[in-house]
Amino acid sequence: MQNRNPFSWVKKQMTRSICICVSMMIYVITRVSISNAYPIFAQQGYENPRETTGRIVCANCHLANKPVEIEVPQAVLPDTVFEAIVRIPYDMQFKQVLANGKKGGLNVGAVLILPEGFELAPIDRISPELKEKIGNLSFQNYRPNQKNILVIGPVPGKKYKEIVFSHSFP
Repeated sequence: MQNRNPFSWVKKQMTRSICICVSMMIYVITRVSISNAYPIFAQQGYENPRETTGRIVCANCHLANKPVEIEVPQAVLPDTVFEAIVRIPYDMQFKQVLANGKKGGLNVGAVLILPEGFELAPIDRISPELKEKIGNLSFQNYRPNQKNILVIGPVPGKKYKEIVFSHSFP
């Protein structure tokens, strides 16, 4: 006669249920749109960085309600390179969960929308002084056909509370 454990079926079903629950939790956690994280990821979810309400798409992040300061020249002559400085003031005590699971400083990013005709300045036209201000930051156009909209981030907020963009006007 076969010796059968009456609880083996229950144990098997409970294990299966736990695996399904864990899978569901992972799905719920990871299904959140990555466009809510940083401006660079918003490119994947939004054709235009400005929503119909006028809000910038990266306003879904942890700094959404924080004021930012932008400094741009009042007037620009044709065929000149100028800088736009974006300051992101926030409390340095805020932390985020890093990829390794530990708490660390916040990352920041930016979407800069300029009038039509403005674009990222070519590297060979940027002065050494401006290159030093920009540092190792890498900018890109929001879309290949939208050269007046630039995106950067995520970058460490502690190091880049101030982001300098270099632009040119044809």
